[in-house]
Formats: sequence, C-alpha cells, structure tokens
Amino acid sequence: MRVALINPKFRLPIDTRTTPHLGLAYLGAVSERRGDEVRVYDADVEEQPLADFLHEFRPHLVGITANTPQVNPAWRTAAAIKKELDIPIVLGGPHVSVVSEDLDFESLRQPPVDLVVRGEGEVPWIEICNIVDSFLRDQGDGHVTGTSEVPVTSRLMVPQLDLFRDVKSTSYKTSDGQLHRNTDGPVIADLDSLPWPAYNLFKMDRYTNLQPATDAVDGSRSFSIMTSRGCPYRCTFCSQSIMPIKWRARSSENVVEEWRHLVQDLGALEIGVLDDSANIRRPRLMQLADMLIAEKLNHVPWIFVNGIRANLADMDLLVKMKQAGLKRTAFGVETGDPDMLIRIDKHVDHDTIRQAFKNAKAAGIETIGFFIIGLPGDTRASMQRTIDFAIELDPMIANFSMMTPYPGTAVYREVKKHGRFLMNDWEDYVFFDQRARYELGDLTAELVEEMYRKAYRQFYWRPKYIVRTLRRKDFWMNFGRNARLAWRTVVPRREKTALRQAMGAAL
Repeated sequence: MRVALINPKFRLPIDTRTTPHLGLAYLGAVSERRGDEVRVYDADVEEQPLADFLHEFRPHLVGITANTPQVNPAWRTAAAIKKELDIPIVLGGPHVSVVSEDLDFESLRQPPVDLVVRGEGEVPWIEICNIVDSFLRDQGDGHVTGTSEVPVTSRLMVPQLDLFRDVKSTSYKTSDGQLHRNTDGPVIADLDSLPWPAYNLFKMDRYTNLQPATDAVDGSRSFSIMTSRGCPYRCTFCSQSIMPIKWRARSSENVVEEWRHLVQDLGALEIGVLDDSANIRRPRLMQLADMLIAEKLNHVPWIFVNGIRANLADMDLLVKMKQAGLKRTAFGVETGDPDMLIRIDKHVDHDTIRQAFKNAKAAGIETIGFFIIGLPGDTRASMQRTIDFAIELDPMIANFSMMTPYPGTAVYREVKKHGRFLMNDWEDYVFFDQRARYELGDLTAELVEEMYRKAYRQFYWRPKYIVRTLRRKDFWMNFGRNARLAWRTVVPRREKTALRQAMGAAL
C-alpha cells in the first residue's frame, strides 16, 4: 500500500529553524516496516505542488500532522487532497488529541477528514493501515480511484461495517455523518520495539540545523533523537500536559545503537535530544553518557533542545554529560517570581534553578533559559522579577515567550472561565508573532506586550552580553539571520495578513 505523510505549511513569523518532523519520521518508519511504500510531503520545504505530488505518487492513505496553529492548514490540506483523490485522510498530533474540548470532533466535522488519532500515533496508525489495506484488496480498489459509483472512502466508512470500532485512541466519522470516539489505548511500554525514525523519507538538504540563530551547522547533517517519552509533571501552562503522563525510556543500548547510526551512517554533525523530561532517571543518563564515551561517539556535539529538569541536574551528572559530548542544555525557568512559581505547579524553587545554571556553567555547558511573560496572575512587578532573574542567571540564550493558553491546559480552562481570548481562530496561536493571546483581570494585552519587548531589550542589550556575543564565531556566520531576529523581536509590527493568504494559496 502507498502511504503519504504530510506536514502542512507552517511558516513562523521569524526566521527560525526548519527540521524534519520526528513524529512523521516515526510513522514513516513503522509504515515501512509494515511493508508500505511511504513518502513524506513537508510543505515547509517542498517545491512540488501538492496536486502534482498526489497524482505522481497516488497514495492509498494519507496522514496529516497538526499542532494547534497548524490545524487550519491541515484542514485546507485535507480539502485539497480530496479534490484530487478519493482516499481516506487521518489527522493526528497534539491539537486533535484534546478530547476535553472535543477537538477531535471539531476536525471530524471538516468534510474531508475521516479519522483522528489521539496521543501516541504508531500503534493506531498501523491498525488503520491494516484495515485500509485489507479493505482495498477485498474491494479491488488498489488503484485508489475506484470503479464503483460509490466513492472508496464512503464505502470504507459505512456504519454497517464500522471497521474502526476497535481501534483504540481514535475518533472517526462514518459515512452517515455520525462521529465516534473510541477509548484510549495504552501507551507504548517498550520504546525499544519502535524502529528508528525514517530520515531517508526527508529531503534533508532543505532543512536548517537545530538552532540556526546560534550555530553554523549544515542542516542536512543535523538530526534529532528521542530517548524517552512522557512527562510526570503537569505544569499548568504546558501543552505537553495533554499527552501521556507515564514516563518511559528507551534502553541505553538501543539509544546508542541509533546514535551510532546517525553519526557513522548519516554523518551527523550535531544531534538534538527532543525528550520532554530526559533526566527523570539519573542512573540511566549516566549509563548513556558512559556508553557514548566508550563507543567514541562523543566527538559529535549534542543538545537538550527542550531542556532538562533543574531539580535533577546535579554537578556530577552534568560533568559526565559534558564528557559525553553535551554542548548545550536548556532549563525551563518560566518565572522569577516565587509565588508565581508555586502557582504554575513547577515543583522547583529558585535556589535550585540557580544551582542548576551554576552547575552547567561550571561543567562547561552552554545554557538556555525558557521564560514566560504574562502568566495568569502576573503583574508588572512579577514580570520585572522574571526579567531580573533572567539577567541574574545570565544564560547564553534567554528565550522569552508570551503566555499562550493552549487547549487542554489548566491555563486554557482558567482563561476560558474568567478571562478573554484575543484570538479569532487557531492560526492566531502561531509562535513568536509578538501579540498577547488573552487578557485576565488586570493583566492586559498592552502590559504583556510591553513587558515582553522590555525583557528582550534589558537582557540582550547589556554591554556585557553584547561583548560576549560578538566574540562568538557562529554569531558572525549567522549575522544576517540574527539581525533580522533581533529587529523583529524588539520592534512592534502589525500582523501580516498576507502570510496566511499565501499559505492557503500555496496549496
């Protein structure tokens, strides 16, 4: 069976990274293992029009990924596909997984969407592939256009057959228009059972490296890896809180085997670890570091892209990871106000965060701090404390973001009940466009946007920081990108409505 996996166009308002979608890389890998012919269409880097791709490849099944600001483009992509071919379309990703807000049904109400996969996608995706493959073989419709007067997808989704009734973690729409939601299935307990992400499906030469504003690395030799899944913490603001709470890890042996493949077979020049909570189990990371050293894989620098827990970042662990090749790590600081830190259920204190940054710097590891401006309950004073704390910690990079209340989070529920959303549709959730997303009590959009710009000015326009940055070779190699990023971050600008129009027209 021919399977297409699609990442809808998702241009950010700033000149930032474009990397292969790890979720699609995993789905592609399990589909290839099933015996499917798989192609990935990443609209962010593709030059071929979608219609031409469809008629050239003629897939039997399409899977489309969608985070919250990407779901509208996903719907448009689904509609464009159905105009060309009569094939079942499956949506997956974090946005459609929010059952508490019926966002799976929201997508199913879009005429071209047939199924939704919620949460981890590999197991239900393969079950869907098996069902579609068997159906097409029985119907003699392997050529996907079909010969019956009744369209293939309508026949596949007839309520009398109800073919998808036992596929857990899915929602689907039968041909009579009825919406169905199956129960959640278990998360994948044995992550070693998964094949490695199929990077062979991506046009690697069209991507940037992991952190292009900081590093000068050939994007075609920049790869990501995930060594664990899940997060046991439930921070009130975090969109990952809608995903499985159960933390699971791959074995060190399995991770190192893939690491060796990335370095020796694919020529990796950098590796980004994309775990949400990589250092939950300290002995495992120590063992992984020892193995990377023993296998002489530590000459390739690697990064904790999404950060690690500050309360689990002791000196011995960081020193060992530095020896294993760790170049940079991030820490989620969020706020410099002690009361706000408790309010967001971060389960860490500022002294612990201070020590984590000191440990990382002493170990020779570059640091990134993630900070949020405009949390529920924030005031001008508390946001200033966040700016001051960022300056005190003095990471190499301070990433300030305005609070975005993602569906399914505690913050979303609070704003929905007591505040006011400032977004017209899901595309307004796009990152880094310098607009406040909500108002709550005395926390106004004007105040949040003012403090956001002030945060960047106060942190990055310090003479000490400027001198340190000018000494970095990679800064000058990326000067044009950095200059654009700095200008767009600190200078207010009107929303470019043409961006969204261009995204739609490009389909």
